Amino acid sequence: MLKFISKSAAKASPPPRIPYFYQTHPFSSSLKSVETLPNQHSFTVNYLINSFGFSPEKALSSSKYMKFENSRKPDLVVEFFKNQGFTQTQISSLVRKYPRVLVRDAQKNLLPKLEFLKTRGVSSADVARIVSTSPFFLHSSLENRIIPSFDFLSNLFQSKDKAIAVIIKSYHCLWLDPLTQTNPNIATLRQVGVSDSSIKYLLTYEPQAVMVSYDRFRQAVEEVQKMGFSPSKNHFVVAIRVLGSMTKSTWNKKIEVYRKWGLTKDELFVAFKKQPWCMTISEVKINRVMEFFVIKMGLEPLFITRNPLIITLSLEKRIVPRSAVYEALLLQGLIKASDCSLTTWVSYSEKRFLEKVWSYKKEEATELLKLYKEKLDHGN
Repeated sequence: MLKFISKSAAKASPPPRIPYFYQTHPFSSSLKSVETLPNQHSFTVNYLINSFGFSPEKALSSSKYMKFENSRKPDLVVEFFKNQGFTQTQISSLVRKYPRVLVRDAQKNLLPKLEFLKTRGVSSADVARIVSTSPFFLHSSLENRIIPSFDFLSNLFQSKDKAIAVIIKSYHCLWLDPLTQTNPNIATLRQVGVSDSSIKYLLTYEPQAVMVSYDRFRQAVEEVQKMGFSPSKNHFVVAIRVLGSMTKSTWNKKIEVYRKWGLTKDELFVAFKKQPWCMTISEVKINRVMEFFVIKMGLEPLFITRNPLIITLSLEKRIVPRSAVYEALLLQGLIKASDCSLTTWVSYSEKRFLEKVWSYKKEEATELLKLYKEKLDHGN
């Protein structure tokens, strides 16, 4: 039976949080005046709206944490990023995620961090990509967070080049806190027999998993051990990531959604061991995928627990259009269900899927691809 971490996330130390103003907000097309808004920093508000497409509400909220009477300072910051090779799109993305960058001292606060990456071998293009995608980097301490994180990765991967590759792939690696959190958590993994290759996998793809308090991390490790995951497999560290990413309440709600479709906790336990990510899917998507396979396709609910990877795939871009092609192949007698399963067709990479379709006669392949495109375009 599935059992979640003994303490809820509300009682455990949370992972490093990104302040609300780092969150992405869509580019607003509205340039309406905000003179009617009760704001003492009207220039700041109007600058954010007119220069970066902020909504009036977002601009007003951001102005509470910074103030400029004219455009001189923010324009200098924008010009700084242009000189560093950032595109206008990247600068806009950066500012919308982290507005307070506009009042930072470019030469004193920003340049040293960019130069650090460049001196370690990160290209200017990759520096721009990292910073515009994850501007929390600019808010981190160079001496206390960025340099220790880089050194930690270099030692773990025994190569600066490999550390750079990991950073480019997963910008969150630069948020690690090896001085107080990461090292104890990594030591815990080694104590229970997790290999360095699995630890490297975790830091490459899910570094947030180790960016939590020691107590919370230890609880997740113990729970994964109780579930019978093998420390020698990557699924062990993935399960830790999944369990540590949600509260007990959220976990139980997802269990109940699956159970409403006739699945038992033991069956879900088997599915979770096969594919831990199946429990990260939203309750809405769980219902939509189950409805598609059980009601529309006429399959048993156990189909999902036996093939839990399927529920992690896109319904509109993968499951529905591939299933339509599979059904057409069955109806035309081109394949037999006993020889080729729906799971196989849905799980193929796009390249492999197209190769399989084109392996049939030209007329048949053309019709199948037409059907596939129609389903992709309409999403149903």
